[in-house]
Amino acid sequence: MGARIRAVAVVVAVLGVGAYLGSAAHEWWAGGGAEHEGTPTWDGERVRVEILNGGGRSGMAREATDRLRGRGFDVVYWGNASSFGQESSVVLDRVGRIETARSVADALGISGIRTEPDSSLLLDVSVVLGQDWEPASTEAEAPAPRWWDVRRLFQRDAEEPVGPIADPAVGEDGGE
Repeated sequence: MGARIRAVAVVVAVLGVGAYLGSAAHEWWAGGGAEHEGTPTWDGERVRVEILNGGGRSGMAREATDRLRGRGFDVVYWGNASSFGQESSVVLDRVGRIETARSVADALGISGIRTEPDSSLLLDVSVVLGQDWEPASTEAEAPAPRWWDVRRLFQRDAEEPVGPIADPAVGEDGGE
């Protein structure tokens, strides 16, 4: 009798995992694929974007990445530019399709667009954020995460401290 119960439990577990994975796969392909209405594509492929923080304000590239990914762009790299202090933001067309760069610029609220093809980058658009770029301050801007998106489990709250927390009772050098 115990073996029969274990066999039924295994079958139920396998069916449950299969249903979960099948549902996640269906949601992935139906809701996030390049064929989905509103997803920016070029020749059936998602628009590949790099975002560089040239303004020097912490978190700019990450915020722009979240905004573009929420709109279906494929952000393949985000990080700091080679130097900070760039005053105005610019979107660079890297493949000779200015309309693709324009769609990225519109999504980020950037007016500066230039064509600077560079086939060695393996991407469609580069964004260099300047000091003038302000992220959207409304929560309505960010799409609700899909139920299978595990990235939401690893996001920090804005008020969560980063790095060691200083104890006011102890001096900076650890002494008294």
